[in-house]
Amino acid sequence: MATTRHWADFQYEIYLNGMTGAVPRLPTDLTRLEELAGHRLGPGPVGYVAGSAGNGSTARANRAALDRRRIVPRMLRDVHERDLSVEVLGRPLPAPLALAPIGVLSIMHPDAECAAARAAAARGVPYILSSASSTPMEQVAEAMGDGERWFQLYWAKDRDVTASFLDRARAAGYTALVVTLDTPLLAWRPRDLDQAYLPFLRGVGTANYFSDPAFRAGLAKPVHEDPNAAVTHFVGMFADPAKTWPDLAFLREHWDGPIVLKGILHPDDARSAADAGMDGVVVSNHGGRQVAGSVAAADALPRVVEAVGDRLTVLFDSGIRTGDDVFKALALGARAVLLGRPYAYGLGLDGQAGVDHVIRCLLAELDLTLALSGHAGPGSLTPDDLTGESA
Repeated sequence: MATTRHWADFQYEIYLNGMTGAVPRLPTDLTRLEELAGHRLGPGPVGYVAGSAGNGSTARANRAALDRRRIVPRMLRDVHERDLSVEVLGRPLPAPLALAPIGVLSIMHPDAECAAARAAAARGVPYILSSASSTPMEQVAEAMGDGERWFQLYWAKDRDVTASFLDRARAAGYTALVVTLDTPLLAWRPRDLDQAYLPFLRGVGTANYFSDPAFRAGLAKPVHEDPNAAVTHFVGMFADPAKTWPDLAFLREHWDGPIVLKGILHPDDARSAADAGMDGVVVSNHGGRQVAGSVAAADALPRVVEAVGDRLTVLFDSGIRTGDDVFKALALGARAVLLGRPYAYGLGLDGQAGVDHVIRCLLAELDLTLALSGHAGPGSLTPDDLTGESA
């Protein structure tokens, strides 16, 4: 039988390159990327990506909740051939990973979302484009060819703009809709406030809006003639704290593919999502960026899985940095994880190649962690493979 290609083979590629004196351009310990980005990139952009709500307690809790859980390896199991592939929202994926939606990526690298999307497409990993991207959704779709792409919606006050976004995303080949619910207002984020740094006010992260016919219809002058008025119009509609559960019907009317609600932490909210006919949830606290003092996402995950795991696809983000983090999230019941900040740092440090490096390192480490713990794929993981679950 032919040997299956394993993600773990990346380590041998690195070692073989070392025979010619070549070493990786970026660290293979992805937890080092934030510090490196802090040295090489400006304080505004780095602070925007790295920063959290309040004093950062939720971001720290996300990490503590994952670190507290420890893997219990099992021995003498056949892990010679491994398969990390999964099916998520009816789509076959080569690994249980997607790149999380991160807006305004042009502050990290001039190639912005297109570079990250190309890297994801090259590895078969879904790329989730933010509504607040620096690049119009059609341009990102073109950059990644037939790569798997999902669209993240910041649900605007203006229904016509929301409907237009969904029409455009469908036409551009985005297959799933990821609706972020936890950002009806921007949180108190001291790292951004101390720098007085909000890219949107400079017209960064507004590309989907400024290119949208429904958005432009609300302007007295074209964007290029009065950019300040366009920014003001954007700020006035960006989010809507008046939205409630019945409003989900509008999205279902305008989107015929899978809909996933991002930002779910309470099992009752997960049940409400299922009752509303949604297809999945992302257990997430926005990487600690929205509610200081919030429950850690990994502590919320088991209760959500217990509540709706048989009805909805449960995904996870907030705190994922390493392959063993992915292992733990999957063991707690997530179908796949969304990776955020590490790929943004990879982008800022080395463009598309940096994002590719992050994807390959994470999945190589996951592959090895699974194998060395006695698993040939994510399907055999259960909470019994972890210890230290209690908060």
